[in-house]
Amino acid sequence: MEERAKILLIDDDPDFVQATKLVLESKPYEVIVAYNGEEGLQKMREEQPDLILLDIIMPLGDGFTVCEEIKGNPEFADIPVLMLTSFSQRVGETTLSVSRGFSLEAEDYIDKPVKPAELLARVEKQLRKKRK
Repeated sequence: MEERAKILLIDDDPDFVQATKLVLESKPYEVIVAYNGEEGLQKMREEQPDLILLDIIMPLGDGFTVCEEIKGNPEFADIPVLMLTSFSQRVGETTLSVSRGFSLEAEDYIDKPVKPAELLARVEKQLRKKRK
């Protein structure tokens, strides 16, 4: 039996988390959920996921800060991070700068709302790279 990839989803929007979890669980993925940056880092340490889906705009540690912490830690730096962003719709609401995101070592950026097929394709692509 193929080992299930473990995906950590860090997002503060319960509706998005629920919908995304369902999409991911349609594949043989195990999905762990955290609702803010601090909880996400804690679960990352406990669960050692194969991939992290990380929302940018959250309380208690925005996605940029969390990504910096992941990539700055040699133990976790090789975990692919896909940044989830509704930036395009929320530019006026946030003080975070888009350019800051691109200086990070995140593997990919996914715009919300994301189509299920697109999400699965991007997740699979990163997991395949990691397996090599």
